[in-house]
Amino acid sequence: MKTRSWVLTLVIFIVILAGGMAIAYPLLKNEKKLKVYQPADINPKLVDKTKQDVESDHTVADFALVNQLGKTFTQKDFENKIYVADFFFATCPSICPIMSRNIAVLQEEFADRPEVMFLSHSVTPDIDSVAALFEYGELYEANPERWMLATGDKKHIYELARKSYFAVLDEGDGGKQDFIHTENFILVDTDRRLRGFYDGTSEADMQRLADEIEILWEEEFVEE
Repeated sequence: MKTRSWVLTLVIFIVILAGGMAIAYPLLKNEKKLKVYQPADINPKLVDKTKQDVESDHTVADFALVNQLGKTFTQKDFENKIYVADFFFATCPSICPIMSRNIAVLQEEFADRPEVMFLSHSVTPDIDSVAALFEYGELYEANPERWMLATGDKKHIYELARKSYFAVLDEGDGGKQDFIHTENFILVDTDRRLRGFYDGTSEADMQRLADEIEILWEEEFVEE
């Protein structure tokens, strides 16, 4: 009788434990989900005045740019992808080399995740020709299928920086005298929503970005 009682107690314990895990697991998964950032959630200094009151449905605007292979690409090339966006220029002697080295590390870290991409926009597109971007990409071993270095219309790129990604503090019109220089990285999900902001020169932020790419990848491609 004692044996039967012990077995019954064990079975009841296992059932209760399994039930508790079934309830707790989804909650734990939800805790890992990243915030979806709306313009109203972001430091107003980073947000274009026309967007500061937007509290829902913000997504990265449509774009058409040219990569380091001379190929025109659009947001359709990022369908079902998560990606990290940044802004740089090939002749930058200060923060850009640090940022590009950090992207190179991330590219290697997520080499087995084709759903993870990187998009670096030139802020001096008149200078950063396709050839210049190709040479820059070779320096950092950028895989054009995973890490696109973009040139194109300056006003278009600057509008993306200010009104889609909220990557820069200063105002401007993308004109000849306008120039942006930012260390910010932005994590974007498969729905083109903003999911995180990071200092591309910070070792701590790069570790956080790697962790959050993993979290977002699991949210997008693993969870049912």
